[in-house]
Amino acid sequence: MPLASSPIGVFDSGVGGLSVLRALLVAMPNERFVYLADSANAPYGERGDAFVATRTHAITQYLCEQHHIKALVVACNTATAAAIHEVRSSHPELPLVGLEPAIKPALAVTKTGHVGVIGTRGTLTSTKFGKLMTSLADQAHFVVQPCDGLAHAIERSVAQPEPRPGNSLSATETGALCERYIHAMGEFGTAHGQMDTLVLGCTHYIFVAHELRALVGPDVRLIETGEPVARQTKRLLEAAGFLNQSPPKKHHGEAPSAANQTAPESAPSIRLLTTGPVAMLEAAAQRWLNLPANCCETVSVP
Repeated sequence: MPLASSPIGVFDSGVGGLSVLRALLVAMPNERFVYLADSANAPYGERGDAFVATRTHAITQYLCEQHHIKALVVACNTATAAAIHEVRSSHPELPLVGLEPAIKPALAVTKTGHVGVIGTRGTLTSTKFGKLMTSLADQAHFVVQPCDGLAHAIERSVAQPEPRPGNSLSATETGALCERYIHAMGEFGTAHGQMDTLVLGCTHYIFVAHELRALVGPDVRLIETGEPVARQTKRLLEAAGFLNQSPPKKHHGEAPSAANQTAPESAPSIRLLTTGPVAMLEAAAQRWLNLPANCCETVSVP
């Protein structure tokens, strides 16, 4: 049986879920975490539901058996849409948190009533997302844009130097894709008929927030899911009596705050696993979480 000191499992198809892990670290600094990136099979957003569901079940089983996790955060919109209900049925004892595009939080802040939503094709064409949009269709005007290739481009970008300030967006692959998809959506702004809110419906997209901000303007709200997911995870652990009250052993790196600023005084123990090349995870951990390469390792999940 898991203990309060057991780790929380977090997984995504790749490194994008590190944005959710970042929020979890801030919300629960006393917890231990095991993050698994299924990078050998990424991106899930361009795979079929049956494949994604099979991988989600396999990874859940692996994290339960090998790491004895006390809770699981499915830090992937596509995996949540394809498999969350089945995983809840097969692991009823496991506190489980999934992701969906943050449409309801966007409705709470939009002033123009026009909301843009970007995500992977797998997420935005899923039955789960379709039901969500149907239930909220009379509350705002939504522009939904699949961003084919963007999550994969963000994965690849971690091994490249960060763009210099002042460079044009189109100078990078991620910038060019952001430019293409944002321009296809229509007008952003705070005037009547313009989209004043943009929902980031993929965990990867927060890592290109500066490119998106340059395209939509300073007054448009960007809505992502990391902080709400962290709050829900903490609530579930408290309800189950599994919230860890004792600071874990420190690692040799620093865990960032929600805004990527200062690190909490007591950083949790973190293991970062990948089914793909470890160099990509190492680069992402160092760039986005300021964590050392020795947190990362390659594993096999049949």
